[in-house]
Amino acid sequence: MKEHESLGQSGNESNGRQARIVSGLDRPLQTPRPPGEQFRAVRRQVVAVILANIGVFSTGMTLAMPTATIHQLKDTTEPVHLTVTEASWFASVNALSAPLGGLLSGVLLDSIGRKRSLIVLNVLTIAAWILLATPSQTDSQAFFWQLIVSRFMLGIGMGLASAPPGVYAAEISVPRTRGSLILGTSISVAGGITILYGIGYCIRDDFRLIALICCGYQLVALLCVLPLPESHCWLLAKKRVTEAKRSLNYFRGFNKSDEITHPLVLEEYQVLQKSLQQRDAEVKESFWRSLKQPEVHKPLLILMSLFAFQQLTGIFVVIVYAVQISSEAGIQIDPFMCALLIGLARLITTCPMGYILELWGRRKAGLISTVGMSACMFLLAGQSWSEFLQGVPYLPVVAIVGFIVLSTLGLYTLPFFMISELFPQRVRGPASGLTVAVGMFISFVCLKTFPDLKEAIGMPNCFVFFGVMALLALVFVYWALPETRRRSLLEIEEQFRTGKSRKRQTQADVEMQEVFVRKSDN
Repeated sequence: MKEHESLGQSGNESNGRQARIVSGLDRPLQTPRPPGEQFRAVRRQVVAVILANIGVFSTGMTLAMPTATIHQLKDTTEPVHLTVTEASWFASVNALSAPLGGLLSGVLLDSIGRKRSLIVLNVLTIAAWILLATPSQTDSQAFFWQLIVSRFMLGIGMGLASAPPGVYAAEISVPRTRGSLILGTSISVAGGITILYGIGYCIRDDFRLIALICCGYQLVALLCVLPLPESHCWLLAKKRVTEAKRSLNYFRGFNKSDEITHPLVLEEYQVLQKSLQQRDAEVKESFWRSLKQPEVHKPLLILMSLFAFQQLTGIFVVIVYAVQISSEAGIQIDPFMCALLIGLARLITTCPMGYILELWGRRKAGLISTVGMSACMFLLAGQSWSEFLQGVPYLPVVAIVGFIVLSTLGLYTLPFFMISELFPQRVRGPASGLTVAVGMFISFVCLKTFPDLKEAIGMPNCFVFFGVMALLALVFVYWALPETRRRSLLEIEEQFRTGKSRKRQTQADVEMQEVFVRKSDN
């Protein structure tokens, strides 16, 4: 024993240090975040998506314009004014032209790229706002047709704005940030609606001034797009290899170098390049022939149906006719104030939707949304018939604002959110454009026929119709909508192609093989 003690003492004396117990060696080592998730990279992705979506505010402003101005345009005391029929065209013609914009966006996305598509969007809408601000003040026919042409052009802008910002966000981001960044389009639309409602609340008798304000904003949006880097996915698809490497380096947090040095970023680039090479080696088929493939026609049908339910449940009708619906629903407060509350409710609800959709998933959000929307519409209808409900203070306000909040939680947001997730890379442009075109055409039908439908069956029965459509949307979401939360775009595509859901990968694995390409069959 003494020998052991003497050995220990001599050992301590020889080392000159005291032995210490080190804790925590049994814990697993924390792996560093992939480069695309580190602060510098995420900041660059967020800033780029914000700049890309500033122009999308025009979509919200276009939708809300009738709410803020139609009372003045129909005012018979004005030197020139619109009839009831002309006013319905003013409110809805933008939805008729939006499918053209949707189809055009598909062509532009593949031919001139994501950034230039955004530039075309802003230039077109600047011209449209100028036309809306400068109609004739003496000739009723010229007044009407200039308003219609401007709204038609704004509708094309709506279609153009629907796909490029979301596709751009999906391609420059990584799976962990993709959900929140894609949502930038919905937030921008909600922001545009709220801004226009606020302007309309302050300026109630000068639609020309409102249009000029929108034009000035759109000019700022154009300037914001100019410094954006192009998507590396599109650049590589066009054989612009050096520019693609510089773009990918930038969005993964590195300098804009002509060479990629980080192994994870290099592997991401190689996966994308290999898949594009395989795609080029394949016999190229037209978009219409590719519809035979399940990974193309299945998401197309799902998203078209989702857009149809979005319109048939009255979401856009409430946005466009907010003041009129508020008045006829028995709301006692200023209808313009109610419209502003509707816009604020949508904007506030849209902002955390990226987190909510990642927390709940797409399906759960859709189910909660449709159940709540139907309940709100049935309450609005019942309020017109039930004395008990008529005695509940502020019930119409709560029901309408609740409808807006709950629709934003799912059915309003999901179609625009998932359009950037479900389609394969090779058909994303035309498929997104076609889907938006169908959705906007249904929107036109709903907006144009709503005044006649209201006159034919009454506002309470319109609320019942919207409530029933929300219940049907609930059934559709439950049976048909896939869950895409925390899945790479490759996994989503494979699930449609094979009908089987792959086992989820770790985040590092997802980032290394993610990006927006077709999975190799090898």
